[in-house]
Amino acid sequence: MNSDSAASETALLRVVQMEEADRLTVAAGTRGIDLMRNAGNAVAHEAMRRWSARSAAVLCGPGNNGGDGFVAASALAASGWKVRVASLAPRERLRGDAGYHAARWTGALEPMDPRVLDGAELVVDALFGSGLNRPLGADVAPTLAAMAERGLPVIAVDVPSGLKGDTGESLGARAADCTVTFTRKKPGHVLLPGRDLCGATVLADIGTPGTVLERIAIDTWENAPALWRRQLPTVTASGNKYTRGHALLCGGYPITGAARLAARAAARIGAGLTTIAVPEAGLPVYAAALTSVMVRPLAQPYDLARLLADARISALLIGPGAGIDDTTRERAHAMLASGRPVVLDADAISVFAERPRELFQAIRTACVLTPHEGEFARLFGSPGDKLARARAAARESRAVIVLKGADTVIAAPDGRAIINSNAPATLATAGSGDVLAGMIVGLLAQGMDAYLAAAAAVWLHGAAAADFGPGLLAEDLPDLLPAVLRRLEPV
Repeated sequence: MNSDSAASETALLRVVQMEEADRLTVAAGTRGIDLMRNAGNAVAHEAMRRWSARSAAVLCGPGNNGGDGFVAASALAASGWKVRVASLAPRERLRGDAGYHAARWTGALEPMDPRVLDGAELVVDALFGSGLNRPLGADVAPTLAAMAERGLPVIAVDVPSGLKGDTGESLGARAADCTVTFTRKKPGHVLLPGRDLCGATVLADIGTPGTVLERIAIDTWENAPALWRRQLPTVTASGNKYTRGHALLCGGYPITGAARLAARAAARIGAGLTTIAVPEAGLPVYAAALTSVMVRPLAQPYDLARLLADARISALLIGPGAGIDDTTRERAHAMLASGRPVVLDADAISVFAERPRELFQAIRTACVLTPHEGEFARLFGSPGDKLARARAAARESRAVIVLKGADTVIAAPDGRAIINSNAPATLATAGSGDVLAGMIVGLLAQGMDAYLAAAAAVWLHGAAAADFGPGLLAEDLPDLLPAVLRRLEPV
């Protein structure tokens, strides 16, 4: 993982880590009231950037989130906005930094009631921050419900109230148009449904020194090229097709399209050679459909072993269209025993549904598992949110887990995790997962680390789909990759 500042900016902080960052910042000499002032002013600035001057209702909670709200209210009022403030706590009950800034709000302070929204054209949601761990109560629910019913635009402070910062789970949160958070995003800003509930998430610098973040053991990031761009394979003038890696895939029959999609993706992402080993009955289908991808028949039980004996083969994939049967299981075992990096996808995951321990014990070298939620449930009993489940599965299996979805999580056995947020809805189409598996094996074949290869492939997959737009088919994706890769080349 890169340690430069660009990569650091993609770090995601858990709630306790953000609290620790604030504590260390104060210990280093920055006053808490100044951090709160910077946060509230950032919210006001974003509101004024997005909306013209208008009537705003600022909803303040009893803690630091509410303190940010009081600062935002004062800044908006000073800029000529008409502002009403409702608070869950009387001014005299507010303590600390929040009490300090509440005392500087010179306007009226109203009780939390839907009537505070009368005449409002914007709502600032500063009720509860990302550390909330209980459902929203009756003291705020009517006001938030009225806000939603009236269709008022909302700017949220840190997170929409009722959103869990560590998991993205909703405890009754209402969607915001924009969320302003501070220093670094949290996992809940990029995991679903949190990402959708936050609307446009804006990251504001409130003065937390970089030296403070260096003291925090960050283990979660939002996927971005800064994390893996330097590790992407490059083409050299002295190289040849073998130095660029040789990917071997097992194709199925009579289902042939899945493996063909994966093979084309492996080749497009840069593997110097790509070979599909297929049942003899399927050889004419594959051979007729593929040109630069080589096709080899599996006519005898020892044919796969013969292929694996070729030391030039550098990464392996089985699963797309393979079939859920003993043959797929045996071939997966043979690949895992070869000592090469292996990607197990689709049927090669489901075939171990009744015997997951057998699979986990067979994983001895770099391995990537790419399940969707249904396939994941067949292997793992991990409870909790998506991030926690992916981490637990990676630790248990000793494989890199790519838990797919609109918020794909890539988890390593050592606890590191990356959350992807660039996948458009158009990727929900047959075969797109096969393309992703092929991209991963293509990067592995070129020598890329399994965790970073998985993260890079997931991001590139999303970027390619976004470039195409509506009407995307899985077979479009491989041919979109060169343009995306070209944009990542050094200037």
